Amino acid sequence: MTRNSIAETFKQYRKRLLQFIRSRVRLLEDAEDILQEVFYQFARVNALAQPVEQTAAWLYRAARNKIIDNVRKKKDESLPASYDEDTGYYIFDEIAAILYGEESTPETAYLRALIIEEIEAALDELPPAQREVFIQTELQGLPVKAISESSGVAVNTLLSRKHYAVVHLRKRLHDLYADLLP
Repeated sequence: MTRNSIAETFKQYRKRLLQFIRSRVRLLEDAEDILQEVFYQFARVNALAQPVEQTAAWLYRAARNKIIDNVRKKKDESLPASYDEDTGYYIFDEIAAILYGEESTPETAYLRALIIEEIEAALDELPPAQREVFIQTELQGLPVKAISESSGVAVNTLLSRKHYAVVHLRKRLHDLYADLLP
């Protein structure tokens, strides 16, 4: 397969394959890494004079395998979030586009205020110990082990508190997410 035909394959399948990967991977960065690995592997296989006959099937199978590898590498289960350098906090990917999007219409300003208000209210409903561990792990990005060492609270206790916080927040914010997310 020539370099041009590999580039054409990339153009033809990139968007759909990224959507396939993105629907199974939490972070866009991870999805893009997997996509890159799949096409690198595709180019390498074709460069070794082992042309792929059923390109789409091969790409999707390779993507599925890379997704499985990615899941196996992930040890810490967390909510999908991205780091915000301005505030020093992590922000949930689903609402990041609304909160930090370029669009500045009255509707987006209202949505931003609504999201912030709902998240703050949901966090305020948590018991202090749950709220603190949630904020430290999910918003500040601190590892549970470091929190345990600094606070003297057992890791399993912190994980339990975080679990209950996440369950409460998911229930509390479910309707908001359902209304805002496509």
